[in-house]
Amino acid sequence: MDYEKLFSVKGKTALVTGGNSGIGEAMARALGLGGAKVILVARRADALESSVKAMHKEGIDALALSADLSTADGAMKCAEKAQELAQIDILINAAGVNLRQPFTEITPKDWELQIALHLGAPFYLTQQLAPAMAQRNWGRIINIASLQSYRAFANSAPYGAGKGGIIQLTRAIAQAWSPKGITCNAVGPGFFPTALTAPVYENPALLKHNADQTCIGRNGELTDLYGPTMFLASDASAYITGQTLMIDGGFTAK
Repeated sequence: MDYEKLFSVKGKTALVTGGNSGIGEAMARALGLGGAKVILVARRADALESSVKAMHKEGIDALALSADLSTADGAMKCAEKAQELAQIDILINAAGVNLRQPFTEITPKDWELQIALHLGAPFYLTQQLAPAMAQRNWGRIINIASLQSYRAFANSAPYGAGKGGIIQLTRAIAQAWSPKGITCNAVGPGFFPTALTAPVYENPALLKHNADQTCIGRNGELTDLYGPTMFLASDASAYITGQTLMIDGGFTAK
């Protein structure tokens, strides 16, 4: 058994939304350090360029693709532009936002933005990119679930609804495309140091409380995402699809 080849992503190209920071950037870095070309997608061109330059310094083959994924048209145009840049083998849907508003203060615009990013963009990107993957009988799609896929947190109703939905969308994608060689799975990060969790990390008492909720006894470090990303993006996970892997230190197990 060639274990190095089994877990390899060399020669593959990954499109990573939300790839300029946090979870998305960490997953992109893991794939890039493993030998894949990575195309980072985000709305802000300046932030993207900064991330790409940092990855170049690490020897990663990285490109930037600025796109607004908050509309169906924007997501579909992103997929079109990505396929002009390279053959997309791996899709990681990590773009998202949590506005952290009280339930009664959420406007239709706020709701639509968060649902569009967490559910709409993964759906439309998959719809556009999966057919070409299917022609090659190989593809990997990784969605981002959350602790809120399973439990509610205060002031996060649209975010939680989107993260609950992404688990079912992951199953639906698997059902539709896995017969064509495309696996689709989700990862559910616990508390990691990202822009979305900044309010938690700015509160030492809350940060400690969340760490104490895990079986391991600490919050996540971005490098904890590297192994699961390589596993789900490679041939090592060829018979795993439609599943959600919680990377939460045992938060949901305790």
